[in-house]
Amino acid sequence: MPANLWEFRNEPYADFSEPRNAEAARAALALVRSKLGAEYRLRIGDNSYSTGDLLSSLNPSKPSEIVGLHHKATAELANQAIATADAFFAEWAKTPAPTRVEMLRRAAAILRRRKFEFDAWLVVEAGKTWPEAEADVSEAIDFCEYYALQMLKLAEPDPLVQLPGEQAVLRYLPLGVGVIIPPWNFPLAILVGMATAALVTGNTVVIKPSSDTPTIAAKFAEVLKEAGFPDASYTLLVGSGSAVGDLIVTHPRTRFVSFTGSREVGLRINELAAKPQKGQVWIKRVVAEMGGKDAIIVDEEADLDEAVQGVLWSAFGYQGQKCSACSRAIVSSKVYDRFLEKLVPKVEALAVGPPEDLANYMGPVINERSRKSILNYIENGKKEGRLVAGGSAAAGDGYFIRPTVIADVGPEARLFQEEIFGPVLAVSKARDFEHALELANNSEYGLTGAVYTQNPAKVNEAAERFFVGNLYINRKCTGAMVGAHPFGGFNMSGTDSKAGGPDYLLQFVQAKSIAEKIA
Repeated sequence: MPANLWEFRNEPYADFSEPRNAEAARAALALVRSKLGAEYRLRIGDNSYSTGDLLSSLNPSKPSEIVGLHHKATAELANQAIATADAFFAEWAKTPAPTRVEMLRRAAAILRRRKFEFDAWLVVEAGKTWPEAEADVSEAIDFCEYYALQMLKLAEPDPLVQLPGEQAVLRYLPLGVGVIIPPWNFPLAILVGMATAALVTGNTVVIKPSSDTPTIAAKFAEVLKEAGFPDASYTLLVGSGSAVGDLIVTHPRTRFVSFTGSREVGLRINELAAKPQKGQVWIKRVVAEMGGKDAIIVDEEADLDEAVQGVLWSAFGYQGQKCSACSRAIVSSKVYDRFLEKLVPKVEALAVGPPEDLANYMGPVINERSRKSILNYIENGKKEGRLVAGGSAAAGDGYFIRPTVIADVGPEARLFQEEIFGPVLAVSKARDFEHALELANNSEYGLTGAVYTQNPAKVNEAAERFFVGNLYINRKCTGAMVGAHPFGGFNMSGTDSKAGGPDYLLQFVQAKSIAEKIA
């Protein structure tokens, strides 16, 4: 490993309890508010387009407020975007790796310089609180810095065994045109991670952002341009899945698809990409992260106060709208009642309201459709278990929901099995640690999980048998850090691509073995 990989350090978070950071946040919010309602044209290569068919991005805390107006692509423009990326691919692939790396490092520097501004965009368009927004932007910076270093390593792979009379080398080549489909819940970090991994390895990309957060994507496109990435190397294609999404996934010149989102959409993309099209000469590669139904096991040998705090943060950070969020607390029967006695007052004390206010721990859920779905799950959950906290919408103009805890939930309940993606926690009782593992693994997902116990034997047992891609011991199950916690899950949680890890860039290249006979 090159020594410079050890130089990576995660981007530090700003503390908004410090007056200077709070003042900087207010100034950034004022700047962003001065730009609300702007119109964003489509850009493909050197050309920009106005289709007249506008997507209105709304502030989920105040749905009457338009964040941005985005021209939606037509099928013709989607085809043109793929064609432009395809035509430029050969030139971009030949660009020396150090040059691409330098562009990515410049992108990191620009994000760092505009950090509070991007925080504010996330607050307004994605409904993130300031600390959650800060974590999102910091992760985006981490992806840029980490993948830049990883690309330097990939450009000089480990040597092969040299046979007598031969000289052998292994080279990693970019794949081609990639379709990048990021989610709305980490609209900067995951977008940046997927897009820059593809770009720095020499691929060209067509990015289809979420219809809920296209403005944040447009602002990152500004960063790419300022950092020196050529116009034809990336296209931001706003539009619905039915109008342009299926088209760019199935296009014969699309070489790979990188997706983060729901299980249903991810499986559809995988199915569409698996079917070869006329003129297609490759098997498309799909990198998919598709959610979870994550559990935290609380053992009777746990530090109960730490466990309660970890469950609270994991379940209700960003309104539970994380694929890594704890939606199931599986608690030993020996401490079950005490756990609830400690948890419920803390849940009821969480402040819910507009995330612009630093005093609020929870903001809105992303849109009205999500709000209705979550409230329906809550009503059904009241029949499946015992409501002990929350259970309804919260006051305000936005899509606010009170943090909700439903106890005594059985393993066959919808609340136990289905991903809700909202501030709803199901609490279930385990007879013993063996039963707790059985309950935790009773899911089609396998993304994150955590175990609170002071018993080393149980820790070892969980490491062997708790079937998740990211397991945490005596800490919350959210907050994976680039470089330290390579992220990706098992089963229906996706392809376990391990974003932010040492192997992630391999998803976007193909290895070519070259052996030359020598005298």
